[in-house]
Amino acid sequence: MSRGTKSLGLAACLAVASASMPARADGIDAGLWRSIQTPTINGITGPPRETSRCLREAEVSDLKRTFSPVYGTTNSACEQVEDELTPQRLKWRLQCRGQLDMDVAGEFVFERRDRYTATIVATSSMLGKVMQEVHTRIEADRVGDCK
Repeated sequence: MSRGTKSLGLAACLAVASASMPARADGIDAGLWRSIQTPTINGITGPPRETSRCLREAEVSDLKRTFSPVYGTTNSACEQVEDELTPQRLKWRLQCRGQLDMDVAGEFVFERRDRYTATIVATSSMLGKVMQEVHTRIEADRVGDCK
């Protein structure tokens, strides 16, 4: 095989590989969203739970506010130690220290304008001992307009 044929073959492989990669969205569209959350608590996977939520235009234009954690604890102080938003991804991490220590990290990947996936990991501990670890996997799809 000549050098030119090898280069052409490599270029063709790269073209096929890049064509098969999923497109990345720039955020998501407003509308009615159906999500399935699957929790794994201390290594045991629980049953999936399905919910629906209407996301308005103001909510999808401020994804950080819509999908970032809301926190309020008793006897603990919380701070957001990681906070990153790109058109394709939102990633955050929250740490709370006090009577009950918590570390909560979330990553939302906006795969298409009508689909996102997320993983949220929450670990709670007391006196240095892990009490509970919860991994939640979320798959969400836009199913129509809000009513």
